[in-house]
Amino acid sequence: MIPRHVPCFLIYESSQNIFNDIQAIDLQRWMAVVPSKCRPAALPSGVAPPRRARLRWCRSCEDTLRVPRRRQVVVAAPDSNSNPLQPPPRPRRIVLVRHGESEGNVDEAAYSRVPDPRIGLTAKGWSDAEVCGRRLRDLFSDGGASVDWKVYFYVSPYRRTLETLRGIGHALEPHRIAGVREEPRIREQDFGNFQDREQMRVEKELRLRYGRFFYRFPNGESAADVYDRITGFRETLRADIDLGRFEPPGGPQRPSNNMNVVLVSHGLTLRVFLMRWYKWTVRQFEGLNNLGNGAAIVMQTGRGGRYSLLVHHGADELREFGLTDEMLQDQLWQETARPGDLNYTFMTYGQAFFDPFADPSSLII
Repeated sequence: MIPRHVPCFLIYESSQNIFNDIQAIDLQRWMAVVPSKCRPAALPSGVAPPRRARLRWCRSCEDTLRVPRRRQVVVAAPDSNSNPLQPPPRPRRIVLVRHGESEGNVDEAAYSRVPDPRIGLTAKGWSDAEVCGRRLRDLFSDGGASVDWKVYFYVSPYRRTLETLRGIGHALEPHRIAGVREEPRIREQDFGNFQDREQMRVEKELRLRYGRFFYRFPNGESAADVYDRITGFRETLRADIDLGRFEPPGGPQRPSNNMNVVLVSHGLTLRVFLMRWYKWTVRQFEGLNNLGNGAAIVMQTGRGGRYSLLVHHGADELREFGLTDEMLQDQLWQETARPGDLNYTFMTYGQAFFDPFADPSSLII
């Protein structure tokens, strides 16, 4: 089967008689050679850079042609019936799942004996995971009406999240699973290696006084630190979505329109992910409540293609989670907006940061 897209290599066109169009398509290596008018920058007079240093003297296509590096050059295989310039369909849902009940949830002293990454599920936690798997299966299949759905997982490397993933998998047929990726950036907040129970009680009281987002545990992380690594993961996820990386090469000629992405992670990490995705403020984050063990929150594409919490969840349910009226208004906007749009009326971008003045002349400059 010939793939829908092939890599392209740009070759400098030194003569119009050499390259007039695509020179060749190597069907063995799926490589297209395309002419380019981009040449290296001239070397300073008398300078012959060593072999390893030559790249320092090259001018990029972006510098020469003023074309962004991310501009995609795609060559369709001769017998492809699809439009190679059409972007792959976005996953229909991004589902955030908190792990099932863990040994640390029922006995905080476990953290003083067992490293946090090795804390496993209780018997109830395994049941939480299996129930979650059945609910996800019903969600993805639209109650049995959809037959082409698939799911791709990102999972924290902690034992309790890996076990939760296995419990979820008990409800899924193997051909429904498009892939699984262990992702350390969505791990639990680091509380500082082995945790003394009494000391952690003191630290959590200090966190309430200092602020839940900025307080850093000794030898551990703050929620702000988690935000930084979640930002990096979000960029990876967006690239995976934009490039359609959820189905391997050689699969169906047309990618599934009912792909679902699931993040199996931890309570605070998932709240920080939502904060980063929807650009919520620190104050809005600190008003959120934790998800229950084995619970899920669903980001689903609306009519315009953006992900909104209001497509699947009701307003009352989201208020219980901690969303304010302003945040719900933004989710309502997300339902119909297109990817790349910006909600300029959301408080993060508007005048809510400034005191209103009835009379502009009252401003003191």
